Amino acid sequence: MRILLVDDEEELVSTLAERLTLRGIDADWAASGEEALALAAQYKYDVAVIDLKMPRISGIDLKKQLAVDHPRLQFIFMSGHGSASTFRSGVDEAGGVDYFLFKPVDINQLLSRVKELVERASGPEWQTTNR
Repeated sequence: MRILLVDDEEELVSTLAERLTLRGIDADWAASGEEALALAAQYKYDVAVIDLKMPRISGIDLKKQLAVDHPRLQFIFMSGHGSASTFRSGVDEAGGVDYFLFKPVDINQLLSRVKELVERASGPEWQTTNR
């Protein structure tokens, strides 16, 4: 399993990647949408964990771009600007997301959501309907 973490808060995203790596997860990180797109062009990721609000390329726009080139990629949004309206508008604008986590992100909750997405994506229904 390989995860791409994207957040303009470099210290946060690098720490998350380090904590996931210590738990046996291949985790790369990017501090901008541009860096994330470059990494996604080089490597295959199972899940992208994206900050909702970033400069230049928003999390929503990044999700849309990644989804075009990587249709099997699963997405989790995170935000430090947590509110129900932020969540609803983000989900609606992004065309739906599976999970939305509020910062500070609990590492165990993140791991649980990532594992659920990967298991669901590799399940028999997904494999037969999305070839």
